[in-house]
Amino acid sequence: MGGQACVFYGAAEFSRDLDLLIPADPVNLGLVASALDDLAALPIAVPPLQAAHLLRGHAVHFRCRREDVAGLRIDLMSSPRGVDDFGRLWARRTTIEVDGETLDLLSLEDLEIAKKTQRSIDWPMLERLLQQSFFGADAAGKDSAMESPLVDFWLRELRTPELLMRVAAGFPFRAAAIAPSRKVVALAVTGHVSDVAAALIQEEQEERERDRQYWEPLRRELEQFRRDRRITGKSEPCTS
Repeated sequence: MGGQACVFYGAAEFSRDLDLLIPADPVNLGLVASALDDLAALPIAVPPLQAAHLLRGHAVHFRCRREDVAGLRIDLMSSPRGVDDFGRLWARRTTIEVDGETLDLLSLEDLEIAKKTQRSIDWPMLERLLQQSFFGADAAGKDSAMESPLVDFWLRELRTPELLMRVAAGFPFRAAAIAPSRKVVALAVTGHVSDVAAALIQEEQEERERDRQYWEPLRRELEQFRRDRRITGKSEPCTS
């Protein structure tokens, strides 16, 4: 659900870690704990691997020590900001095969939502993912692709001014339907490219601020976890 997923979607990113979205039920957490043991993975930060923390929105972090994956960091989440519940995400997932192995990725649209964070590194990746989606549409089937739900997706998510204006100009009625929920789309129909670019920057700043506000109480909880660990000299056990 992170940088590795972006690589598979064709928006190459060098990622040192593996971000996984998991259901936080007791049976699955038992399987996850067993897999982490097999990887000789140790927790590297708070909080511990517990359902309550995952469902609250926290990420849980591990570093692998097994020789073939030594140094790999694994981050686990169950409830990222803004995304649907796991069952719906799983139903919409993208499945690919790599070297004979089946991999399940967040759908592109869900990945876009999950990457809207306060981190500066995520926003250029969002733009590249959308560009790849737009330009990756098969040239021979472009007309049919442009009549598909991809058009609404692009209107909701495109972050390149010229591309957003191109789609809005080609589909003014669909753009008008989406404009009330995304102000920059209205500008993409009637404005100049500089106006659209400025509106996209403002949109990004507002989204990053929402992410900061979302994480503020969680950050305070993390600080409390760290204080408790310093006082007791140990962390909570990894249980469901």
